[in-house]
Amino acid sequence: MLTANGRLQQRLTEPRWGHRRTYWVQVEGLASKAALERLRGGLEIQGRRTLPAEAQALADPALAERNPPIRQRRAIPTSWLAITLREGRNRQVRRMTAAVGLPTLRLVRVAIDLLDGGDPLSLEGLEPGQWRPVSALEAGRLGRLLEGGTAGRSRLSRGPH
Repeated sequence: MLTANGRLQQRLTEPRWGHRRTYWVQVEGLASKAALERLRGGLEIQGRRTLPAEAQALADPALAERNPPIRQRRAIPTSWLAITLREGRNRQVRRMTAAVGLPTLRLVRVAIDLLDGGDPLSLEGLEPGQWRPVSALEAGRLGRLLEGGTAGRSRLSRGPH
């Protein structure tokens, strides 16, 4: 989500608020059940344990090719994961997948849960490079996060992933 509202940006990204963020992650290698369980249970990263995450194998989401292309190794397969976090440490997803032996090749944040009982805001229906303004309903939900404030002119954007 792109916004010029600093308070809203802080509210959505500050780990203490616990907004769940969902990422699609292309990793080098095939994700085993054991690797997924380790991601779900939390990992020791940089001397601190991560909170448990939601992690599952994901069918190839058929995203547009990345430009520049990701590195390719013919002998090493890749797989996709959907990972949902409640915290947001610097490079956390990349560090978590590396810790279970699955280096991240591609990372796309696809949704953020406002924790208000509604559906998460997501990139569903947007093609790479497209954006749309948040709807009036979404703007109201975002405004309520700021205790009745306004969400400003925010928009959902899907970068050229």
